[in-house]
Amino acid sequence: MVGSGHSFLSPTGVEIVFALVGLAVLGAALLTVTTKQLVHAALWLVVALGGLAVEYLLLTAEFIAWVQVLIYVGAVVVLVLFGLMLTRAPIGESPDADSGNRWLAVGVALAAAATLVTLVVDAFRTTWVDLGTVAGSTATNGVTLFRYWVLPFEALSVLLLAALVGAIVLSRRDVQETPDRGER
Repeated sequence: MVGSGHSFLSPTGVEIVFALVGLAVLGAALLTVTTKQLVHAALWLVVALGGLAVEYLLLTAEFIAWVQVLIYVGAVVVLVLFGLMLTRAPIGESPDADSGNRWLAVGVALAAAATLVTLVVDAFRTTWVDLGTVAGSTATNGVTLFRYWVLPFEALSVLLLAALVGAIVLSRRDVQETPDRGER
């Protein structure tokens, strides 16, 4: 609804919680990319993705929140952890985790964040959307998902399957050929 009389300067309790959870998600995301321990990075990723599910709940999009938990927190993080275990990645601090391009990465991340914030603020500057009737509808989300997002969803599933198969191939030990016992 446009112009429903709601002021951006007097936030409700839900909006305050939304902002606080957003800050927690941002902190977890920063810890995900800055920690030198790969397992800790995966666990911080769980916190960040779980926080996004909470944000969806606050937006009254329960279906999307559960999809976030099941697919991202459940499947993707388990896939990452299996990949770490199967490839025998170091559990402790990993000196290979830092490529030395930290300041370039920070610059690119800040530019991307500034661009996204500018686009979102410009798009919704004068519009107030009642999310209770739009985003929370499972039927609306289902139609959107299966009409516009089927191909990217399937491409992502093939990519994740290829990553899992690659981790399995990398984890296999080279089996040295041994003479068959019956050939003596």
